[in-house]
Amino acid sequence: MTPPARVQLFTTCVADLAVPGPAAAAVEVLEAVDVEVAVPRAQSCCGQPALTSGFPREAAQVARGWLDAFEDADAVVTVSGSCAAMIHHHLPRILDGADAERAAGLAQRTFELSQFLVGHDLVPPLRLEARVAYHDACHMLRSLGERNTPRALLSRIDGLELRELADPEICCGFGGTFATRFPEVSVAMADDKLAQAETADVDWLVSADAGCLLHVQGRADCTGRPVRTRHIAQLVHDALPAAARTSGRSTSAGGPR
Repeated sequence: MTPPARVQLFTTCVADLAVPGPAAAAVEVLEAVDVEVAVPRAQSCCGQPALTSGFPREAAQVARGWLDAFEDADAVVTVSGSCAAMIHHHLPRILDGADAERAAGLAQRTFELSQFLVGHDLVPPLRLEARVAYHDACHMLRSLGERNTPRALLSRIDGLELRELADPEICCGFGGTFATRFPEVSVAMADDKLAQAETADVDWLVSADAGCLLHVQGRADCTGRPVRTRHIAQLVHDALPAAARTSGRSTSAGGPR
């Protein structure tokens, strides 16, 4: 598959409002493999929070704004497997007519970061001495159907040891609004995930969804447990040669970064 020379980055609400590190890291990782990155200023939420809260009509309204922002993209890359799953499987379902057709077409050009890099054979030389475990975020695993590409990407990092958790596919307890609706259950699930990470004896617990990592790291900090989390985009960025980390060629509607 011939990779597109230019992509548009879907930063997601979590990266935009709470954790910008993964999106910033993704820009430099993509630029390190000679992919030009644009960051549309008009981009919006994909509509997932509204949909999972039981408001499909409102979610569809938000989704139309997302489609308008990215419709002309050769490819869309995002740092959230959950948001990629929303675009692939739910936007064509909650929209109708021409909007549903637009959504289906754009879904075929939308990739989670590890999918894009591995699927287009664009993994640069990487090296990082670390022991890591990968946590499968629920939506990326079950809705997007993606388990292998993040592990394939991690396996390309020289010096990195990938250790599996006892139950890597068990939810961490975040689940978007689930964490606020059922806090006691959510906390218990986070504690179980932390216990697994401690047993695996890793330097980093890695995932492709910042929401999961916020939840787990917050619980670790609250309880004083020594687990550290890292988004896969940031870990890959850490593994880049130093000269590849500051190219800074991405653009937005207002020009260069």
